[in-house]
Amino acid sequence: MAVCQSAGVTAESGEPATARRHWRADLALIRQRDLGLLVGSRLVSITGTAMAPVALAFGVLDLPGATASSLGIVLFAQAVPQVLFMLVGGVLADRGSRAKVMVTAECLAGGAAVATAVLLISGHASIPALAGLAAVGGLAVALFSPAYTGIVPEVVADSDLQSANALLRLASNVARIAGAALAGVLVAVLGAGWAMAIDGTTFLVSAVLIAMVRVRRQRHAADATAGVLRQLRDGWGEFVSRRWVVVIVVLFAISNVGFSATIGVLGPVQAYRSLGGAGPWAAVVTAFSVGMVVGVALALRLRPRRPMLVACALVPGFALPVLALAAPLSIVVIAAFALLAGVVSDVFGVLWDTALQQHVPPQSLSRVSSYDWLGSLALVPLGLAAAGPLADRIGLEATLVVAGALCVLPVFALLDPQVRGLRAGRPADAS
Repeated sequence: MAVCQSAGVTAESGEPATARRHWRADLALIRQRDLGLLVGSRLVSITGTAMAPVALAFGVLDLPGATASSLGIVLFAQAVPQVLFMLVGGVLADRGSRAKVMVTAECLAGGAAVATAVLLISGHASIPALAGLAAVGGLAVALFSPAYTGIVPEVVADSDLQSANALLRLASNVARIAGAALAGVLVAVLGAGWAMAIDGTTFLVSAVLIAMVRVRRQRHAADATAGVLRQLRDGWGEFVSRRWVVVIVVLFAISNVGFSATIGVLGPVQAYRSLGGAGPWAAVVTAFSVGMVVGVALALRLRPRRPMLVACALVPGFALPVLALAAPLSIVVIAAFALLAGVVSDVFGVLWDTALQQHVPPQSLSRVSSYDWLGSLALVPLGLAAAGPLADRIGLEATLVVAGALCVLPVFALLDPQVRGLRAGRPADAS
């Protein structure tokens, strides 16, 4: 199996891939017009998106006769299109304008969120209707995610990739803190519907900002005359030729079942039953977001020569808030562990995104990213659907323990020498 070996230098500048820059130089990148527009779109969109998990969860649970299984059904409907259409999203992004694909996705998501808000505010919401709109939102995610990963190398230099990824995540995380904090207030004071209305508006504003982005680097786009199946085969070939990618994606496919079930179903239900409702759960989500901001700050300074070795070693931190919910411990302890998990999330995420962008050819990046997203999300719908019934059968706390055990699995990627040995920087022979 072919393996990309890094030369340890960037393709453009020749500066060492692990060189550290002053933090002011990293922050100055936001002055670049197109990166600034992407950062702005993330700030706006994620502020609204961060409200959605709290608003949707408690909007569903407030419906007459709703249970944990009801919430699982809605989230299952949202997750399935992400799996079914993720590969299509990768093909569309590689063969055309990634910005246009992202704009289309944001408009779809905005429309679905506004329609959800109307149903909740008017009192006409039902589980089937909310599930159908959640499915549209899931389709939007499938279109957006591969294009988003692929567009970053088109707007910044190779030597700025890790810093740009960190800045984009910083914007997202600041927005998550604001959105999660607002969600608890809005749901408690105005109701879930108004939080969803704001979410829908932010998607549409984000679409306008992305439409203004101009790529600074042209790539050889995938052959638009080739069939979708051929393009998928070519992308699959690029994906499986890198064992370090396959190993990490497979392990996260299992791990994400536990974490997604906790965030989407088990955590809100535990908060609803034992921790005081939407306010305390919003505090946990906010703490996770604060941790992600800290993680970005670390990622800006961290330039490991072996990024996946460092990233995978941090993975057990994901399990801490899940196991704390299982007890349940006090809300302060749960929030503290959630903060630590947030740090792990963004250090891993920045290192992972940068590694993909450095080691995968630009013309195939969105398709490889789509296989990454597909693998990571493939089992999530089953986990969301099963979380409620399993909690009903063996108990909520026992189900959370199982979820916490699943969260630890990606650390075993370190058994693979390609994962441990992958070096930072674009390979010298990269095209």
